[in-house]
Order: sequence, then structure tokens, then C-alpha cells
Amino acid sequence: MDATQLLAYLDEHDIPKVKFAFADIDGILRGKIISREKFRAGLAGGYGFCDVVFGWDSGDAAYDNGTVTGWHTGYPDRPVRIDLGTFRRIPWENDLPFFLADFSGGHTGREDLEACPRSLMKRVVAQAEAMGYRAEMAQEFEWFNFRETPQTIEQKGFRNLTPLTPGMFGYSILRPSMEHQFVDDLFTGLGKFGIPLEGLHTETGPGVYEAAIHHDSALKAADKAVLFKTAVKEIAYRHGVLATFMAKWNADLPGCSGHIHQSLWSPDEAQNLFFDATAPDKLSTLARQYIAGQLYCLPHVLPMYAPTINSYKRLVEGAWAPTTLTWGFDNRTVAMRVLNHAETYTRVEMRVPGADTNPYLAMGAALASGLYGIRHGLSLDVPATTGNGYENATNGRLAPNLRDATYLMRDSAVAAELFGEGFVTHFCQTRDWEYRQYASQVSDWELKRYFELI
Repeated sequence: MDATQLLAYLDEHDIPKVKFAFADIDGILRGKIISREKFRAGLAGGYGFCDVVFGWDSGDAAYDNGTVTGWHTGYPDRPVRIDLGTFRRIPWENDLPFFLADFSGGHTGREDLEACPRSLMKRVVAQAEAMGYRAEMAQEFEWFNFRETPQTIEQKGFRNLTPLTPGMFGYSILRPSMEHQFVDDLFTGLGKFGIPLEGLHTETGPGVYEAAIHHDSALKAADKAVLFKTAVKEIAYRHGVLATFMAKWNADLPGCSGHIHQSLWSPDEAQNLFFDATAPDKLSTLARQYIAGQLYCLPHVLPMYAPTINSYKRLVEGAWAPTTLTWGFDNRTVAMRVLNHAETYTRVEMRVPGADTNPYLAMGAALASGLYGIRHGLSLDVPATTGNGYENATNGRLAPNLRDATYLMRDSAVAAELFGEGFVTHFCQTRDWEYRQYASQVSDWELKRYFELI
């Protein structure tokens, strides 16, 4: 629907309000419910929104090192613009109209807000289109579910939580049947919300599920991934369930991945440009350049795949997450898994991201890195890994923590080329803040280890 049709729809059905939201730097949806009249008034010029949403962290604590906004700017309003193409209805909120928004420049000629993740994703997609490619992407997520509420986890101090179901039941048919109404509401509700799933199943661990979202053009895929995480949490609330997308909530259990599937197609979608039936491995030169670009850029953009302190607790050997700069055919121990048994399904899977990623940043990093490899004509000189990728560190290892990864990105000319100095500076300021908040705390582990004996 265009603006005229949407306004006519709201008037005809006497819908008094709409909801809109955008993703902050952590991928958290921030937004408002606004009246029909407010919606109408802001369609042309946008809606003023306090830019503190890019000046604070996931817990609403103001950064002490930010330059995009802060006490020095007075936290002014910035124009946020609704993307009418994202219109959908929220099934579990009486079909309330919903839109995604961003801080892109719009028709006024103003520059994008450099901190806005969706604006960054739009710029990367435009680069792909200018190079003659249609990028198809999809993110899949694992997450844990608990028979808890926000109140009970606070009361319990995040300890002794009750999982949705007990035991290690990966790919179980039995366990979902215990919660069939919840599972059905997830699958059906997400589909009605414009996030169709390819599959939904249990993973190994108490109360853990995995969902694969149908692939789509890159920006729409990122939109769906961002909405998926919040939608799952909202549906879970209605069943007395609390969902978490932490990368590693428990040291004794597997982590939660957010793998990104990617391919480049001709603009008419007639040809998968990653597939070459004449090549010995059926992998096109373009695909090899794309993989080479991602491997080369990976150390320079790692915080966009692993953005939290907790992210790096997942990236450990033998935990179904990569630790080395490797690739291979259908190999789940490497950073980049290639699937190319048929043209339709030929794609690369970036396995570094966890479920805690901001999809706009993770997908944007993946696509921009692949395009970098094509633009620079990089050759895939790293041999495909067969067997255990954890043992193959000849091409390097991932940084072991957020601090090291952030400092590397902050000083990287590659990152600046990919995303611009403004975004890199802001993003790395936020990751440095995140690390310093963690470093200032005294953990239970430290108390137990040092309190009496040292």
C-alpha cells in the first residue's frame, strides 16, 4: 500500500492508532504507539524522536564516550521516518497496524544518522544492487525458553530458573507436543506477522528451540530477523514463558547461534550467481571471491557478529561455534559453511554470529564483506577445511573477547572503508563502553575464588 491507500484503510476501518519501531545499536526495538492523526502528519517529514536512543546502552545508561549525541548536544530530536513498505498487522494485538522505521535521510536530502543500523543495511544493499546483484539472506536463531516472567527472574536473581521443558531433547518430536499451543502460536503467529518460518524444532538443551526464517531480499530478511526476536518474546509472554536470545546463558549448556545464510542472484532472480555447474566443486568464481572477502574482513568487523561480552563465551572450541578463520563444504566446525548440492540452494552460511546479534549489523557486515571480496578481486587461497575446523588455525583465530575485537575494528581501515568512519567510531565507542561496564563489576566467580583464600 502507498500512503494514500494506507490512510484510506485506517479511515475506512476507523483504526485510531498504529505502532512503529526501529532498532537501536544493540538491535533492541524502540518505538511508540501514535494516533492516526499523528501518523498522517508525519508521513512527509518524519517524526521527532529523542536521539538518546543512540546515546545509551541496552539498560538505558547514558554513554560517557559518545560523540553522536550526549549531554554535549542536549539530546535533541532527530527525524525518524516510517517505511510504508514494512506495513504488517500484529495478530496478538488485535491486528494493530505496525511499521518499521529508521533514521535515513529521506527526500529532504539530510544525511543518514550514522548510528542507525537499518540505514547502514540499506546503504550496503544499495551497493550490491549497484554492482548488479540481488542479495538473498536469512538468519536462523536458537533461543532458550523458561517458565518465568520478568518479575520472577528478578526475584530469583537469574538463578534456579525453570526451563520450559527439562532435559536434552534436540530435534525431539515429543517435547514440542507438551507445549503444542505455544509452538503453534509461534509458527502461525509469526507467519501472520509476515515472518514465515521454514522450520521450527527443539535443539539440544532444556527448553531450547531453533527457527529458520524463509530467505528474502537482504533488507527484508534483516527486517524479519529483527522483528522475529521481539515477536517471539511477545508471543512467549502470552504463554507465561520468557524467551532469551543470550549467546550463552549457561556455561554447561550449548550457546545460541544466529547463523546467516547468503547468496547473490541476478536482478531478475533467474540465476544463482554462486553456482557454477562447470566448476569442479560447482562453486563460482564470484562465490569464491565473496567467501574470501568475508574471511579477510572477519577480524575487522567481528564485534558486529559478536557484540556483547557474553558473545565470546559461545565462541569456544567444541561448542558448535567457530573459533578459526576457516571455510568448508557442509562443515559445522568452520566459520563459513558452503552448501552447494543444487543451484537453487547454493549459499554460504556465516556461523560466527550468535542469537544476540543486531541483525542489521550482522547481515550488513556479512554482505559488505562479501562485496569487498568481489570489488577487490580477492582469491580464495585458504583451502577448504575438511574435518575439525577448531584444529586449523593457519589462517588465524577469532579475537577472544569484546575488548580485543573492538580495538581491532576501531583502528581498521577495512572497517572504515566498509561502513564509514562515523559509524565505526560510534559503534566502537558503544562496544568499549560495554566492555568497561563489565570490567567494573565483581562477579560471583571472583568472590568464590578469592574472598577467603587470597
